[in-house]
Amino acid sequence: MERTGTILCGREFTPVEGRLIIDEQGRIEAIEEESVDSTDIILPAFVNAHTHIGDSIAKEAGGGLSLEELVAPPDGLKHRLLRAASREELVAAMTTSLEFMHRSGTAACLDFREGDVAGVEMLREAATAADGAVDALAFARGSIDAMHAGDGFGASGANDAEFGEERTATREADKPFGIHAGEVDASDIDPALDLEPDFLVHMVHPEPDHLDRIDEQNVPIAVCPRSNLVTGVGLSPYTALAERTTLALGTDNVMLNSPSMFREMAFLAKLSDLSATEILRMATINGAEIAGLDYGVIEPGREARLQVLDGDSANLQGAQDLVRAVVRRAGVDDVREVSTDTTPSAE
Repeated sequence: MERTGTILCGREFTPVEGRLIIDEQGRIEAIEEESVDSTDIILPAFVNAHTHIGDSIAKEAGGGLSLEELVAPPDGLKHRLLRAASREELVAAMTTSLEFMHRSGTAACLDFREGDVAGVEMLREAATAADGAVDALAFARGSIDAMHAGDGFGASGANDAEFGEERTATREADKPFGIHAGEVDASDIDPALDLEPDFLVHMVHPEPDHLDRIDEQNVPIAVCPRSNLVTGVGLSPYTALAERTTLALGTDNVMLNSPSMFREMAFLAKLSDLSATEILRMATINGAEIAGLDYGVIEPGREARLQVLDGDSANLQGAQDLVRAVVRRAGVDDVREVSTDTTPSAE
């Protein structure tokens, strides 16, 4: 199987006009540079590094509430709505979100999964109902059993509990451990770093000593700028963090924002000094590396999880800098195809 157009190759997303050859195992076999009769833009599918898709049942609920009133366990508005919903309602809402994520170019999400073992099972069911088009990775919470049932552990924050036993069990299971930190203030950052997590989420309020620890521990961070703005907690010091560690991009709660990586990239590009190349890496390869996935970048040997944009669309036609155009202006209406299944279809 092959795709033709301008291919955004490697970690720098170098534009190469030509053919992308995909083998029978769904891996990138070769990139052949040549003149082709196609205006398509071929790039890696996104990896959404932080989601809570369980609250897809409560889109735009709780306007004007504080972050604690919205999502703090166990009685924030989100958790009350989750408890009130039936299993069928929760699975159907998550399925719809996963289907939207696929249409808008996403291959995987790292979902912090409420509901213990049952929550993991519901996410699995929703992913199956969405035809498995998105790798919905369950970073479970609630118990060590939930972690074993899922793909890792996703802790709410070090001020909520110690999480020492969960961290030990996750390490023994050779699964990733992530934790929210520095979202509301700096008080939970040191305890979170003491757990030696595989990644942190948010990090809006790091102080200089925290930046030093992040650098020393080389711990990646998933940032969620739209969510942080909506909840009023502030914005992360993106440049300072990027100078010290790997940043990935997440859309956070579906209650607060659509799970659109296009919107997240454009928002971050216009409020930070990060380059378009760095932001596209945050939306693709960096999230994939946190989750141990073998895609997120177009290189021979990698899984061919791709999206194809219409470079001749009214929105993208005439773009002089394709990476900048993808990051700052592309959207779901520009997506021609999303190839997130590693088994190629016949042509």
